[in-house]
Parts: sequence; structure tokens; C-alpha cells
Amino acid sequence: MKRKMRSLTMPPRGLPPCRMALLGMLLGLLASCFTFCLSHQNPQFALTSPEKSGIKEAERKETTAEEELDSEVLEVFHPTHEWQALQPGQAVPVGSHVRLNLQTGAREVKLQEEDKSRSNLKALKKGKRLDINTNTYTSQDLKSALAKFKEGAEVESSKEDKARQAKVKRLFRPIEELKKDFEELNVVIETDMQIMVRLINKFNSSSSSLEEKIAALFDLEYYVHQMDNAQDLLSFGGLQVVINGLNSTEPLVKEYAAFVLGAAFSSNPKVQVEAIEGGALQKLLVILATDQPLPAKKKVLFALCSLLRHFPYAQQQFLKLGGLQVLRSLVQVKGTEVLAVRVVTLLYDLVTEKMFAEEEAELTQETSPEKLQQYRQVHLLPGLREQGWCEITAHLLALPEHDSREKVLQTLNALLATCRDRYRQDPQLSSTLANLQAEYQALATLELQDGEDEGYFRELLGSINSLLKELR
Repeated sequence: MKRKMRSLTMPPRGLPPCRMALLGMLLGLLASCFTFCLSHQNPQFALTSPEKSGIKEAERKETTAEEELDSEVLEVFHPTHEWQALQPGQAVPVGSHVRLNLQTGAREVKLQEEDKSRSNLKALKKGKRLDINTNTYTSQDLKSALAKFKEGAEVESSKEDKARQAKVKRLFRPIEELKKDFEELNVVIETDMQIMVRLINKFNSSSSSLEEKIAALFDLEYYVHQMDNAQDLLSFGGLQVVINGLNSTEPLVKEYAAFVLGAAFSSNPKVQVEAIEGGALQKLLVILATDQPLPAKKKVLFALCSLLRHFPYAQQQFLKLGGLQVLRSLVQVKGTEVLAVRVVTLLYDLVTEKMFAEEEAELTQETSPEKLQQYRQVHLLPGLREQGWCEITAHLLALPEHDSREKVLQTLNALLATCRDRYRQDPQLSSTLANLQAEYQALATLELQDGEDEGYFRELLGSINSLLKELR
């Protein structure tokens, strides 16, 4: 190479000076061209710094990796309106919002939310004018359009109603058609009213046997539980027929007639008034005062309780007819402890019912409401004291059942203002309360050990302690 360069730079011998100068100029021009070509050659063959070559090598590898990823089938990520982490190898749809979570280092994606006001503001900044034509519709046009819209909605709703009615008609058949079909099958559809009329006629018929009468009363009791049916019983005289059944010589007829009356009287003032006018109270007290089977007396007592509750006029008549004496004789008979507990519960209900009526009148500041005036005419507490119910109730604490004791304790506390001196003069009551206090203290301790903070026996113990405190 040196020889070639030397041969190029060294002039040939024997040339004239002018040609020698021209040859020198050509050689200088050739050298400069050669240097320019070397500086602008292909980058593959150019000499670069190691740092730049490393960067280009990384870019070439990244491009190669992207080309390899493009050649694969990527999993499409479906973003929502909440930020979700993007896993490697997942493709993000166009228009999604991507961010880098600096805490976790993961890329997160969600749907892009366009803000209409922001886009309008951008349009204004760009100098675009919003296409808003305020003269397109008049107020009359808008009113007529709204009226047509309402008419269309009504037409659409009417069409939907007609379609719904047609569907119901396809699914269900009218009652008249069903009656015709049942008549062909010798099956008769009866309303509750028709059934009650049939049952009353069956019970009142002289040709019906005792079993048929009892079955009629048993079925009738099911229907008169409903208030409307019990009032319908008045419309055709059925209630009076059942009341007259209390005069029957058959204990079973008395029992089931009282069962029907108790169901009909319950929370039904209209029926209660008709029963008082029909003489039901007197007949019930007569049965309780005479020698009758225990099941019959249970049902009669049930009917009496249903008739007296929330009916102050019936309570007045009960006291006038000597009802307290009848109940006292009833509970003093041996073997009637079940009836005694029910009687005590009735007395407790009547006493507290009057107390609540007076408290309600005080809260509402009504000086002479009709209901309160009726309750003030019921002199129940003096009658209980005179008839010896203070001592009778106290002696019932000797019953062994916890439920019975609870009801007796409630009644004792309700009568405390009236019977306080009688309670203090009764040594048997103090002894019974002391024994019950020890018994329920042990049971309450067991409840606490079992983790029951508010147990049944603790409540009974509290009632006993409260009563003992009042009697000291």
C-alpha cells in the first residue's frame, strides 16, 4: 500500500514543470475525495463510540422483541371504568387510559372518559364555534311535541295493558266458566258465606245427629276466625243460633258452641256488642257456675275472656251479674288449677287494660273521652278486694309450673296498690316468696354460668325481689 501511495505521490521523471503542477493538483483533489468518502461511509462499517453502539444494539434487540410479540397472538385486555393492573403479554385496546402505579410499579388501565364540557372548551380554544341554533323551535312547538309524546305514552301503556289482560285471560278462566265446568262434574263452588249458612243450617237442623252438629261447629270455628266472616255470621242470624247452642243439654254442644263464640268475639267489637244483646254473657256464666266437664269449662272460659277484653261495657255487666263470685268458686275447686291460671291471667289483663286507658288519656290530655268514661264505670279493683282475690291470688304461688308462677307474680304486682295490707297480713305469702327467692337465685346463677345475661329466671327473681321490697 505504501508503494502504491508512493507511486501516486511521486511524480514521474522527465515531465515538464507545467505538467508537474497540474498533476500535483489532481493528486490533492483525489486525496480529499478519498478522505470524504471514508467519513461518510455506511454506519455498519463506521467507527463509533462503545456507548452509542450499545444503545443502538439495545434498540435493535427491543425492535426484534416487539416484532416477535407482534408475530404472537396476544390476549386482549378488556378495561372498565376502574383502574386494573395490566399483565405482561396483554394487548390494550385503542383509546384506553394507561398509567404507571408508582407504589406497585405495575401498569394500570381503564376506559377513557370523555368530558363533553372539556371537549367544548377545547373547541372554543381552537376557535371553533358551537353549532347552537336557538331559533329552531318555538315554545308552541315544544308544547305540541310534549303533548304528542304524552299521547304516544298513553297509547303505548294502553297497548301494554291490553296485552297483559289478554295474557291473563289466556292463563286464567272466568269464575262463571269454572262454575259451569264444576256443575257438569257435580262439584259446587261455595263462598265462605254460603259455607257458613250451610253449616248453621246443619247445626240447627233437628234431623242432624250429634256427630254432625259437632262437625258443623268445628268447621264453623275455622271460618269465624276472620273478622269479616264473623260479622257476616250476624247478617243471617247465625250468631244467635250458636249462642242458643249454649243451652243444649249435651256438654259437647256447649263446648264447641263456646269454641265458635270465642273465635268470633276475639278483637271484633261489632260481634261483641251483638253477643251482649243476645244474652251470651249470662249463658256463659251459668255454665261456669254449674257442674260441667272440665273441657267444656275451658272453652266457655275462653269465650268469656274474648268477650270481656277491650269491651268495658261487657266488663260492667260482668260485675253486675256476679262474675267475680263465679270465677272465685271456679278456682277453689280441686283439680281446676289450669282454669285458675287462666282466670288470674284474665284479671291481670282487665286491671292493666284500665290502667293503660287512663295513662293514654293523660298523655293525650283528653279529660272525658267516651272510652275512658266507660272504663271509669268499671269498679274492678274494689270488687277484687271485697271478693277475697288478694288471698286467692297469693295462694296460687304454690303452683309448681314456672309459667303459672310468672302469671301469678304479674297479677300480684298489678294488685299491689289495692292489696298491700292484705299481703302483709298473710304469713303464708311471705314464706312462699322467701322460698321462691332462694330457688330462683340458684337458677339465675346457673343462667349466668351458662353465659345468659338476661335469663328467664333472673326476670322472675327480679319480680320476687321487687314484691318483697314493697312488703317490708
